[in-house]
Amino acid sequence: MNVLLSAALVVCWSSGFIGAKLGAGSASAVTILMWRFLPLALLLIATAPFTRASWRGLSPRALGRQVLIGLLSQSGYLLAVYVAIQHGVSSGTTALIDGAQPLVAGALAGPLLRQYVSRGQWLGLVLGLTGVVVVAAADAGSGADAPGWAYLVPFLGMFSLVAATFLEGRTRTPAPPSVALTVHCTVSAVVFSVLALSVRAAQPPAEASFWIAVTWLVVLSTFGGYGIYWLVLKRSGVARVNTLMFLMAPVTALWGALMFREPFGAQSACGLLIGLAAVAVVHRGAPGTARRRAPVGSSARQP
Repeated sequence: MNVLLSAALVVCWSSGFIGAKLGAGSASAVTILMWRFLPLALLLIATAPFTRASWRGLSPRALGRQVLIGLLSQSGYLLAVYVAIQHGVSSGTTALIDGAQPLVAGALAGPLLRQYVSRGQWLGLVLGLTGVVVVAAADAGSGADAPGWAYLVPFLGMFSLVAATFLEGRTRTPAPPSVALTVHCTVSAVVFSVLALSVRAAQPPAEASFWIAVTWLVVLSTFGGYGIYWLVLKRSGVARVNTLMFLMAPVTALWGALMFREPFGAQSACGLLIGLAAVAVVHRGAPGTARRRAPVGSSARQP
């Protein structure tokens, strides 16, 4: 059962990058994101009275913190992912760059949170970033249409997610998952609606591919990824979840190659193997803390 849940989590998480690619040909990034989150936010707000117990004790300060976490971990992160993919960066490369977030967060935990960071963790960070560079170089050299600056955009999203992770890590009383999902999705719905209206991109296109992409993202990426994330987290713990997150890059790369004929040659495979080696090094070099706090919620990391 745990194996099936783990496999489902990796597939649902990877589906977010594929869904972004699926919708990229029919509408702009802000249009897709607006229509992904607007109906979802309305649905979650409508069901909030049925989970009122989860909202009790949530102070205005805690609510404001969740709004900020949502802005960083969902709005900023996802906008970077979608813009990069829309400008031609392959879904696999984008997934690999964003998948380096736990490595970067682990390395920065030392100077920012005064936590012990081992040499193995630093080595893992260097390996992970090396893998990112190798794959990005392979993508750029494959004749892709993406301009050079587009490969920097996923890094902005990744660092936005890192900032949200540290903000969540300093929260003494984390919000329940249902509350966090509602707040984050509502914030994203407002942000992307304002952006879409400001650039006159709010009207959805008539193409069926657009609504297929939106449905794909809501069902597979948000509800599927979010729900399975917490289930696996409860059954298997944070360490296993973080390890599974690193599998999304190779899965997304293979999926994108099969579905969209994105480039996936020997150099890309080499870069992904380096990234997986980085995961192994980090886990071997991790300090012996018995339990760690979960990374910033799930919905957030989910593209």
